[in-house]
Amino acid sequence: MSALIPTQINNSIDFTAGVLLLINKPLEWTSFDVVKKIRNLITEKTNIKKIKVGHAGTLDPLATGLLIICTGKLTKQINTIQNQEKQYIGEISLGACTPSFDRETKISNTFSIKHINRKLLHDTTKKFTGEIWQKPPIFSALKKKGERFYNLARNKEEIEIAKRKVFIRHFEIIDIEMPKISFKISCSKGTYIRSLANDYGQALNSFGYLSKLCRTKIGDYDLNKAMEIEDFAGKINLL
Repeated sequence: MSALIPTQINNSIDFTAGVLLLINKPLEWTSFDVVKKIRNLITEKTNIKKIKVGHAGTLDPLATGLLIICTGKLTKQINTIQNQEKQYIGEISLGACTPSFDRETKISNTFSIKHINRKLLHDTTKKFTGEIWQKPPIFSALKKKGERFYNLARNKEEIEIAKRKVFIRHFEIIDIEMPKISFKISCSKGTYIRSLANDYGQALNSFGYLSKLCRTKIGDYDLNKAMEIEDFAGKINLL
């Protein structure tokens, strides 16, 4: 698999043959926004008129972190790449819930957190390790009869969502500043961290929603090796 190292963007790079870019997705950008920007930069700054560009694993607009972009023939490897284990760090806000399970929608309900202590927080993570059943959020990119769930949800249509089996290898609380707790998690493809935040809050006999999320790894690919979109734009402008 061909990998593009940020410091080696030069005229010898063959975007059509396929390169792999590690991008740090900015807050409020969709994953498709990043793909579109990268594709436009490549076609504008090279002689390539048309090129395939795709990403290996969607990040929600309110999430940041590692987004793997594949170009040209390497797009055939996207499924292989996105099937690898993912690692995230994030923050759950306890005592409240939202319809989207994150900050995209407004708080819809609140509940006391007075009974929640450090021991309960750590002990409850054990319920969410190993193989678990999880229901994806209604505000998601999944489809029903060709229509995205989030569009149906915004139109207030009823959607029956089936639970799916996912695998959580590691779930750890790394900081507690109530009502916010920080965590680190390693999980399989298809795991919705927003759903985990919601389910975790309920398991504490309260509520919870995802208030921050950053993807730090996909397999052996690490956020520490990723570049900002502006960095890529600056480098490709020099070609």
